[in-house]
Amino acid sequence: MLPNEPLRLDFLPWEYKRTASGADRERQAERQARLGGSVELAADVYVAESAAVYCDELRLGERSYIAAHAYVTGRITLGSDSTINPFAAVRGVVTIGDGVRIGAHTSLLAFNHGTAPGEPIFKQPHTALGITIGDDVWIGSNVTILDGVTVGPHTIIGAGAVVTKDIPANSVAAGNPARILRSRTGASMSGDLPTLLTAFAAEARAQTDDVLARCWDGTRFVDRPGLDRAPEIRPWCDAIEIADLLVRRTPAGHTRDDLVRRLREHQDPATGLVPPEDQPDAELAVLEGPASYHILCVGYALQVLGSSFEHPIDTSFGLEDLDKLPWARRAWSAGSGIDALGTALALQNGGESGHLELLMGWLLTHVDPSTGMWGTPHPDDGLLQVVNGFYRLTRGTYAQFGLPLPYPEQAVATVLAHSNDRRMFTGDNYNACNVLDVIHPLWLARKQTSYGEAEGRRWAEQQLRAILTRWVDGAGFAFAPDGTDDRAIPGLQGTEMWLAIIWLLSDYLGMSDALGYRPRGVHRPEPLV
Repeated sequence: MLPNEPLRLDFLPWEYKRTASGADRERQAERQARLGGSVELAADVYVAESAAVYCDELRLGERSYIAAHAYVTGRITLGSDSTINPFAAVRGVVTIGDGVRIGAHTSLLAFNHGTAPGEPIFKQPHTALGITIGDDVWIGSNVTILDGVTVGPHTIIGAGAVVTKDIPANSVAAGNPARILRSRTGASMSGDLPTLLTAFAAEARAQTDDVLARCWDGTRFVDRPGLDRAPEIRPWCDAIEIADLLVRRTPAGHTRDDLVRRLREHQDPATGLVPPEDQPDAELAVLEGPASYHILCVGYALQVLGSSFEHPIDTSFGLEDLDKLPWARRAWSAGSGIDALGTALALQNGGESGHLELLMGWLLTHVDPSTGMWGTPHPDDGLLQVVNGFYRLTRGTYAQFGLPLPYPEQAVATVLAHSNDRRMFTGDNYNACNVLDVIHPLWLARKQTSYGEAEGRRWAEQQLRAILTRWVDGAGFAFAPDGTDDRAIPGLQGTEMWLAIIWLLSDYLGMSDALGYRPRGVHRPEPLV
């Protein structure tokens, strides 16, 4: 590093845990040793060299950081996975929870001057009430939060806001002075859940045709309107499943025979697989590649329509093919390959070819008895890949063939441990896949054990109350409703997945009858065989 060159990690401190060299860690240890006052620092915290940190007390939870040129003084407590970004000022008695993001150039000022007349301001006495920020709060850039304010958990403060009074939990607030724009949970935070479920299902059912029409561009279904994407087969399948789930018919304006023809005409006669429409010459394989998920979405859409694939699917594989799947780092991808293979076997011959016995034997001898999972966790994303891979794998095999899980209690313990990782259920990570990949394993394992049910029920109710308010009238659900990219736009994939998730959450709580619908497609609760 050249003299006076700014440290990259000062401005990108989230890279520290994953990329820091030995020299970086030595330099950080020296930096932390120079901090004055009473200091308690957990593992993998980072304090920028250029940050002005002069605290009487400083507490930093695991993986938290103070970035470049931040100004931090007083008695500061920062929970795990919380961040003070560049040029922010945090001063006074400030308590910050877990999973909090404080944007650049933001000020948390937990003190004030008196304003009595007849005395110069610089001679006025100070007052200090303190500031409290709850868990899972996103504070945008250039925000000012004044002394005495409490910001409740799961709240978003828009960029440039001036917060002068308390903001309740689950709010979106912005402006000067800040005011609450909307609730992130709405009426579903209170009230009788079965009643709320019934009301939600009635609302969704009444809007089915509007949701689907919004994603019809005149010639084809698209996942989300306005996105410049190549033609895809999945939106057709999602539209078929949504219409069947809510109103038990085909999408308005489409006949059963025409939909069956459209789906079947995409199948490759040689392999039985369905290539992407924009990659007709792609290499096709059951276990991995761009055609893998089409086995599920097209196969089940045809089932819902009372039809099936026209050509047999090539399900030939060897044990070496299973060994080569990326279990060590991408267990989700490996599990999705097993899901596709199991679904292909179930759809065309019920697994009677002997391939099913070969597949299930391999799974039984490769499961980890201590976790009930396949694959290994990784420091970057914890149990995310392992649990998500477990869902896909078991959906296409154990659930689809009505077979018992090999280690259900260990699997429940692993899934519940993952469900407590806040990183994976906030912002962009609050998405349909991540919630589905927890509730389906809990729902499936409860067929064999009641282990962990109390914790599972608490989690399920929390998720159910949260998602019911994310429905957008006439548009449905976004895949990642609190996200920051185009996946936060409502579309067919998000709607299809969340409707099924709501059923699974409700059924786990014993309330699914209140919905008046039951999935028959990819997320059907009954075994296919």
